[in-house]
Amino acid sequence: MNGNVERIYLATAGRAAMQRVAQVEALTDRGLSGDRYCERKGSGTGWDECQVTLIEGEHLDEIAGQMGVKVLNGEHRRNIVSRGISLDELEGKCFRIGEAVLVYDRPRPPCAYIASITEPQMTKALGKRAGICARVVAGGTIRPGDLISITGEAEMPPRQETRNQPVKGD
Repeated sequence: MNGNVERIYLATAGRAAMQRVAQVEALTDRGLSGDRYCERKGSGTGWDECQVTLIEGEHLDEIAGQMGVKVLNGEHRRNIVSRGISLDELEGKCFRIGEAVLVYDRPRPPCAYIASITEPQMTKALGKRAGICARVVAGGTIRPGDLISITGEAEMPPRQETRNQPVKGD
């Protein structure tokens, strides 16, 4: 089972709009260079961090078509939009995206906060289709069009303990 990277988004700080980028450097045990959580500026910094978030492009198409909620330009607040791969099937796996290797961490449900900075129906629209969190186990460049492929079963190292006190607000 393989898929591809369709789009990549970063936010430089909590509450900052997601910006589409042409490529990004995944940093081992840190996340995506320039993104709010890698830079320790996200809303969940210190207590609910995801190094990398992914969401299925097919789910975004459904949400936009069925519910009319704007999700196609980063409003979903996820870093990587995939196409052609079920992210749920990555559970317990290591996978390669471009030059980087990631490991599935956990599902990433939407929080109520996302509706306050996007649309009132965003939390409901995303529901169980809100994507996953992954951790970077080997860094490298990720670009749109890059292949997403499973490399094997994950040997789950313990999550890194948070380095700072929690920050309130995104």
